[in-house]
Amino acid sequence: QVQLVESGGGSVQAGGSLRLSCSASDDLFAIYCMAWFRQAAGKEREGVAHIDNMGRTTYADLVKGRFTISKDNAKNTLYLQMNSLNAEDTAMYYCARKSLCGGDWSRPWEYNYWGQGTQVTVSS
Repeated sequence: QVQLVESGGGSVQAGGSLRLSCSASDDLFAIYCMAWFRQAAGKEREGVAHIDNMGRTTYADLVKGRFTISKDNAKNTLYLQMNSLNAEDTAMYYCARKSLCGGDWSRPWEYNYWGQGTQVTVSS
């Protein structure tokens, strides 16, 4: 069973940037679709960005133009570059992988594997 480990979270002031990473324990990274989700206190988990096995990307409207999802198949690592952060971006961020690509990328229940999360806190 694959393990996903996120890193790169932290505290930053509004307008700042962070880069999250998610490392997978297996070498099958290239064939799966992956996504970043986030969950703020008292709110439901929401999809942030998705990248499919061909490298095509999709973003939630709230982060479009500010966040960039990418992956390095050779390193089995997923990234999320976050720029122009604001207080509303404060949340626990999770990477996730689904066994079958397709469907609605923003539905968390379609993903089979999750990391433990990394906290992002943006102060205004």
